[in-house]
Amino acid sequence: MVELLAPAGNLPMVEGAVANGADAVYVGPRGWSRRRDRYEMSDEDVRNAIGIAHAGGAKLRVAFNTNMQSHEIAPMLEKMGRFVSWGVDGAIMTDIGAIAEVHRRFPHLTIHASIGANILNNEDVRFYRSIGVSQVVADTKLTLRELASRKEQIDVGIEILIHANKCYTYLGKCWMSPYHRLERTTDSFGKDLFKGSPNRGGLDYRVCMESWELYSGEEKWENSVALKNDAFFLLEDIPHLIDLKVECLKVQGREYPVPLVERMVRFYRNLIDACLASPRDEVFDLSPWRSRLASIQMERDTARSDGTRQLLMEARQPLPAI
Repeated sequence: MVELLAPAGNLPMVEGAVANGADAVYVGPRGWSRRRDRYEMSDEDVRNAIGIAHAGGAKLRVAFNTNMQSHEIAPMLEKMGRFVSWGVDGAIMTDIGAIAEVHRRFPHLTIHASIGANILNNEDVRFYRSIGVSQVVADTKLTLRELASRKEQIDVGIEILIHANKCYTYLGKCWMSPYHRLERTTDSFGKDLFKGSPNRGGLDYRVCMESWELYSGEEKWENSVALKNDAFFLLEDIPHLIDLKVECLKVQGREYPVPLVERMVRFYRNLIDACLASPRDEVFDLSPWRSRLASIQMERDTARSDGTRQLLMEARQPLPAI
């Protein structure tokens, strides 16, 4: 049975995702999950999130998907140990060394390789399997044929982003965000936070969505250059992904309003259930689902535009004096 994995940036979102049909929910420990801290959770909130998810029959996963310095490994393992003792169902991770160490320390914990691992080919998958990963997020640029090949050749769970964005480089590996601003701070637990670098525990200022021009020396070649960072909803591929027996369909969006996330989760829950219930020898009719998705997409686009505008304004603010 395919799993619907939903985001949660706060406890009401955990409740809403579970109530609207998510099979699993993922949250981010504060400072470790590539989001602004208001969309991450304290340890106590993670503990409560585990309880909410389990009470609703869902799983809870924690995202430790930043790249780590050597001195951050020990506190990460200590934090992970607390979550494991509270019954967390899995970890979503990017950093190779951190993945290997978590698997050595907690061999029974399910580990998912995040989109930030940029797993593109089958040899990548085999490597991550060798260090303890049981499920990998497929790059958003892979074709259905490539996914089918992976399912046939490798014993690994495949996770597909059905709501996310297509970065013009590698999703989850942004080095452009600090263009305007990079501020290094330390939280109360000694965790480095690089505001402007999501890779290092800060936030993504979405600088790629600025208005860019192209010059060659002093000569302007282009007045407007768009760097692709388009958000998407998968719809047409959902029946095919279910037929491929993909293990997990993932919705991103911890930074969106709770009601919007609830609508996205409910839409995909209903769509997945309808696909599973339809006769296998008939072509699934997606026509009624397109109109339902259109209204959700309008609401998402508005929320994304507002969020991007705020981030770009913040990115241009001067750094505080040291």
